[in-house]
Amino acid sequence: EKLRPHGLTLANYASIREQQIGGFTQVGAHGTGATIPPLDETVCDLTLVTPGKGTIRLSDDDADPDTFRMARCGVGSLGVVSEVTLRCVPSHRLLERTWTATHDEIHKNHARWLEEHKHIRYMWIPHTKTVVVVGSNPLAPDAAVPKPTSAYSEAKKVEPMVRLLREVAPDVDSGGMGFGQLRDELLKVNPLDLAHVKRCNAAEAEFWRRNSGTRCDWSDQILGFDCGGEQHVYEIAFRTGDDVEGNTGADLAYMKDLLAMIDREGIPAPAPIEQRWSAGSKSPLSPATNDGHDLTKPGLHSWIGIIMYLPSPDPASRDAITRAFKSYAKKEEDALGDTYGIRTHWAKIELPDGEEERKEARARIERRYPSAEKFRKIRAELDPKGVLGNNLIEGLLGDPKRVLREGQSRSDWNAPGEYFGAAVRAAKRAMGQGA
Repeated sequence: EKLRPHGLTLANYASIREQQIGGFTQVGAHGTGATIPPLDETVCDLTLVTPGKGTIRLSDDDADPDTFRMARCGVGSLGVVSEVTLRCVPSHRLLERTWTATHDEIHKNHARWLEEHKHIRYMWIPHTKTVVVVGSNPLAPDAAVPKPTSAYSEAKKVEPMVRLLREVAPDVDSGGMGFGQLRDELLKVNPLDLAHVKRCNAAEAEFWRRNSGTRCDWSDQILGFDCGGEQHVYEIAFRTGDDVEGNTGADLAYMKDLLAMIDREGIPAPAPIEQRWSAGSKSPLSPATNDGHDLTKPGLHSWIGIIMYLPSPDPASRDAITRAFKSYAKKEEDALGDTYGIRTHWAKIELPDGEEERKEARARIERRYPSAEKFRKIRAELDPKGVLGNNLIEGLLGDPKRVLREGQSRSDWNAPGEYFGAAVRAAKRAMGQGA
């Protein structure tokens, strides 16, 4: 909204538009569009306030741009970004079309659809043969803005979900509920029962078939969308070619393998599994990094997110869903991670609880980010004492000895590998000198 009066907008937007610019760029946020890179690649220059070197200005025009490229997607661990310049594009409207396709239709038309649409995403509905396709292209500046089109009224669209809800939860009043509320109420009945989730997914597939149509709006309004209620999301990215024309087919192969794993393991996976695409990034820590590949090629990367909802406030239900989701995500990593070289979105990654699991997670980072050691060298200059670290950063990328135990504080660090503050405070308390 702030850019539009100036006739400008960003080249792409993540599904959640309401984000602060620092986090937006630092974690490798992305939208969808096979020729459009993640948001960090649109950073032209930035001002970084660092513990080690004070305030520094970095840009891609630097004689040695390595620090800039590392810092623009540095997961907040190289300095505090106080100012950033983003490359913008002229504001424009997008004409969006939503339709459903079968798996066979996806495989038959995928290459053409990916090339024909500036933005495209697939929403795979597990335990069905339905895929929701959402594609959009810019509207010509002098073209009239078309009205939305749809073959069904809103009431008719949600009718399959209302019908199922009346069957499985007759005491729930569905009056006035929209799609997201209906899905939450349906899943709340038995969120981890495979047969029930299959019925919910089938009703959702019919909703999307009836929701086919078009709409037109400013690009930021089209590209941002409602992600639904409370949820767990695990999103990964992997390279699937040098460019759109050179797609290796790994993107659809991954989905075939993932859906087969879900069926094989009997996972009560709700819809959707969202698949998006982006070009690559020169930022070494971007999940869509082109690091280790020909940087003259744009790269083609696919992003895939699995989901489980938390429709009930009941703690026992939420804990059970959380455990099931962690198991779901681990099975995906174990089955497909090394085969496709997946990298977890930095905003979706967590530090495992167990020591061995942490070692495995760190080893995966080392294998899949060729410049992990370079990151540590740059960090040793910009933040030598780990002031900006946290357990996630230290456990996966930094110094694992800095992962704090209960009762420890980041301010207790004197130098890498040293921890003394808690002992000093304990000694002072013992001598009656306070903390």
